[in-house]
Amino acid sequence: QVQLVESGGGLVQAGGSLRLSCAASGSIFSINVMGWYRQAPGKQRELVAVISSGGSTRYADGVKGRFTISRDNAKNTVYLQMNSLKPEDTAVYYCALTIALSIVAAPTTPNYWGQGTQVTVSS
Repeated sequence: QVQLVESGGGLVQAGGSLRLSCAASGSIFSINVMGWYRQAPGKQRELVAVISSGGSTRYADGVKGRFTISRDNAKNTVYLQMNSLKPEDTAVYYCALTIALSIVAAPTTPNYWGQGTQVTVSS
């Protein structure tokens, strides 16, 4: 079993920055894809950014140029640096881990989810 624990959410004004962290523990296969998804009220959960254990990344179009995903494989931790935040970025952000060799090979639904952390951007 794998546990994912997020931290770093909060309230920020538009244009501000936040950094989310997610630490994975348990029976972690070293080759995996970790990432962040978000769900706003009344909307479906959507991919924000993912990163493979080799460092390849994929971003949602709406966050490109503003968000940066990174990971520390030695610590089994993934980060999401969010800059130039907008009110529409307000959502619960979920960390996720997928057992896959690459982002391309990863199934649509991750194998494991964190509990979520609230990000609220005020206008």
